[in-house]
Amino acid sequence: MEAAQEITRLKEKALATRKLILEALAEAGSGHPGGSLSAVELLVTLYFHVMRYDPKNPKWEDRDRFFLSKGHAAPLLYSVLAQAGYFPQEELMTLRKIGARLQGHPTMGIPGVEAPAGSEGIGLSLAVGTAMVAKMDGRSYRTYVLMGDGEQQEGQVWEAAMAASKFRLDNLTAIIDRNGIQQDGLTEQIMPLEPLAAKWRAFNWNVIEVDGYDLSQIIDGFDLAMNTRNRPTVIVAHTVKGKGISFMEWSPHYHGTPPTKEKLSDVLSELER
Repeated sequence: MEAAQEITRLKEKALATRKLILEALAEAGSGHPGGSLSAVELLVTLYFHVMRYDPKNPKWEDRDRFFLSKGHAAPLLYSVLAQAGYFPQEELMTLRKIGARLQGHPTMGIPGVEAPAGSEGIGLSLAVGTAMVAKMDGRSYRTYVLMGDGEQQEGQVWEAAMAASKFRLDNLTAIIDRNGIQQDGLTEQIMPLEPLAAKWRAFNWNVIEVDGYDLSQIIDGFDLAMNTRNRPTVIVAHTVKGKGISFMEWSPHYHGTPPTKEKLSDVLSELER
């Protein structure tokens, strides 16, 4: 497929994903739109352009592994997994319902979910261990992990970063959803992270910075990560919390405030403009 056609295909997937996220959240009446919408293009590119997997055989040994460290973005992961064929899209409407398997944070038992998520800061450690196993077993699969920027304030992230560098895990790619907002406000007001890219370089990671909505940059970033040897890669993606919905963008309020059913049609129509 030509590059322009591929970009168009991924843009269509991203639009469909945003719609599914908002529909599921409105039906649930609770959940996290801001951090789900901010990282759509990153996960769409991963699942529909980069990663190897088989939804009919979720435990295929040579599948690429993905860990969602920012577990509150579960609506994003579920929407992508449903489109990839792991479970019916209709199941998204059971989000956060009692007895449903699609809860507010991913849990085991959901096809395509590699590990439970919810406690911030642990995803990179899980990914490091998985990448080490691949090296020890001589497997070719790659490991990916999506982190929030708020969790960069946690020490466990940096301990895992040191380990990944020590063991030269070039089969590991971390992605940071750098939208600048965490649960309680702006990251730079709560606990400043900058210069974030320089910190990761100091830990001997291959650092790639991208516009989190430029699909060409994202694709090139993943390609560069695959061709990097003897060092793990981190992609720092500059994004916008609540991307695509004007009143949600750049607002800490919409970290955990979904659209109401009454406003859903207006919200969805904004995506089509």
